[in-house]
Amino acid sequence: MSTSSSSHTPASAASVRPGPGRAAVAGWLIAGIVAGSVLNEIIALLARAAGASEDFQPLQPGAFISFTVIGVLVGAVGWAVIRRRSADPRALLSWLVPTVVVVSLVPDLMMFFSDFQAHADAAGIIGLMVMHVAVAAAAVFAYQRALPLNDVPRS
Repeated sequence: MSTSSSSHTPASAASVRPGPGRAAVAGWLIAGIVAGSVLNEIIALLARAAGASEDFQPLQPGAFISFTVIGVLVGAVGWAVIRRRSADPRALLSWLVPTVVVVSLVPDLMMFFSDFQAHADAAGIIGLMVMHVAVAAAAVFAYQRALPLNDVPRS
């Protein structure tokens, strides 16, 4: 006599894996923050080597680590809401993530035409723009593992 319940489980429910636990989610988000921060430090070093001012505040660890933490965590909230509420989260995120990154570059681009940020020069501004892309890449990598899109049951 078999006690298997697989014959009573709908096919769609059987294909849904349980998502990562809270500790795993936190671990992946921390990994995304650390990876983004390390990438930013490398980019800042390269930007300074290319002539960016040592005094350009966005290339200082205190500034970019703070914004990396905020960006990764706010992005995770958005990713989680979309994965839960969207009928097709993958399609939505496939255009929303690049759009958010492009919009995040607007203030950086404005630095080319204004002096609202002290010590901004081309090398620093370009480095800052590359930082935005690097953090987005690290964050999306972490989100795909922490909050996978294929694990979400649909109503």
